[in-house]
Amino acid sequence: MTGPELLVLWDVDNTLITARGFGRMMYRQAFLDAFGRELDGPVDLGGRTELDVIAEVLRQQGVEHTDETSRLLADALANSFHTRREDFPGHAEVLPGALQALEHFANDPRVHQGVLTANLKSVALIKLEAFGLAHLVDWDVSAFGDEHLDRAELVTIARERARHLRLFADDEVVLIGDTPHDVHAATKAGVRLVAVATGRSTAEDLRRAGAGVVLDDLSDLGELTRQVWRAAVGGNHPA
Repeated sequence: MTGPELLVLWDVDNTLITARGFGRMMYRQAFLDAFGRELDGPVDLGGRTELDVIAEVLRQQGVEHTDETSRLLADALANSFHTRREDFPGHAEVLPGALQALEHFANDPRVHQGVLTANLKSVALIKLEAFGLAHLVDWDVSAFGDEHLDRAELVTIARERARHLRLFADDEVVLIGDTPHDVHAATKAGVRLVAVATGRSTAEDLRRAGAGVVLDDLSDLGELTRQVWRAAVGGNHPA
């Protein structure tokens, strides 16, 4: 292998796929299964780690936040997705350009790509398997929302897992995501970011959060590729 190498870390929800509220529905089922009563009020997912969301849900519902109650809800959430996994494709879709982008980078030997997601690992796997995307990412260089409350720390976890490949410098790690949480994680971790306005956050929201590179979506593979390499290697897009 010659030339620079990249570690590309993809957000899942509203970056690669959209699930139209399926996750919120699963939270309601999980809370009922875990605590025997209906969840009262909305659930704000919005790019936060699962540990962060679980902590807030427990507080809002008057349940003491302990390691035990957090794990109880996380396990119930994983089970709700597993039980309803056949229903997921009917509520979700792959976002424009996501499949082509994943295939392109998976076929480039200079790129190692994983996911950096707020989801539990089992849930992220279900979501990507539903659309035949799971084999395109390396789950051994990925990080998940039940591994740390702070999304920036997930970047550190993923980089540590990638050390068996090589030590990736800050400018050789590229986060691709759709929320200000992704922007803040990349900034705090000191790595590069390509933001996509494919979720609830507008391009202006993402720029206001500090994103220097914002794409409307993933449909222009050439532009995405240029921005990924430009962000990582100072404007030099290897052929």
